[in-house]
Amino acid sequence: MKELAVIKNYRNDEALRHSFNELAKKTFWIDFEDWYQNGYWTDKYNPYSIVLDGKVVANVSVNQTDIAMTPEVARAMGLSEGTDAQERVLHYIQLGTVMTDEAYRGKGLSRRIMEEIMKDYPDADGMYLFGNDNVCEFYPKFGFCPVKHYEYVKEVHTASEPTMKQVPMKERADWDKLQAAIERSYHQSVFEMVNNSELNMFYVTKYMQDDVYFSEELDAYVIAEIEDGELTVNMVISEKPQDMNRIVEGFGKEIRRAVLGFTPQDATGFELREAEQVREDCTFFVKGEGIARIAEAKVMFPLLAHA
Repeated sequence: MKELAVIKNYRNDEALRHSFNELAKKTFWIDFEDWYQNGYWTDKYNPYSIVLDGKVVANVSVNQTDIAMTPEVARAMGLSEGTDAQERVLHYIQLGTVMTDEAYRGKGLSRRIMEEIMKDYPDADGMYLFGNDNVCEFYPKFGFCPVKHYEYVKEVHTASEPTMKQVPMKERADWDKLQAAIERSYHQSVFEMVNNSELNMFYVTKYMQDDVYFSEELDAYVIAEIEDGELTVNMVISEKPQDMNRIVEGFGKEIRRAVLGFTPQDATGFELREAEQVREDCTFFVKGEGIARIAEAKVMFPLLAHA
């Protein structure tokens, strides 16, 4: 198959965006259209696509994911923490929405797209992705290597009643209020995504409209999921530092186990373990000198930083 052009920066092209969404729905059951219509799809998320006869047939999306990390994490990753010893912000590129129409698989289209992405981002501080295990041999051809990342968990024993109140996320006013809070929030994590609240809102406005809570006592929003007594705390949003033990206790006596979807500033009371993957057949790949040492820092990319 002759070399094909890679089309990018086309989110405002209605026909191509519609075709991209059709392939995404067919492949992952995901539709990005409402994210676009709500104004959250910005230049930070950029599909790189092969288009044939006006139809998107293959894609790898680039998501700009800036990460603010503490000096301690920077040192663990072999990076300079800067002269002021403050947080270091690195500019990472996350690859996602990797998909090829069934009729065009096995023709090297993903390879062609990856080559274009590598050419466009030679100066990125690092790249990462979550790849299916059946393509584990593909990404190392572009310099990616599989690494471990880590999460904090704890068994919960409390007799208290819940104090967290569910906050509906059904209307634009609700979204705007939460997004503003995210952009003002203290960094609750030692390895926190910044400058991309639009990605957080992808989750809140689609799949997590019923998963946002607020504690008046703590003055904090929490994006969390509860299933069979297990609490997954995806994000804590507050203008002041929060004790994650108190955050967990706020969900009351029905919680028996808590998992943090980020690496907290203070992990007292939690146990460190190798992170369970998003899916069983998923491997975490990274590319770049510093990011390749993320396992040594014992941190994870926040769950709501996954594109």
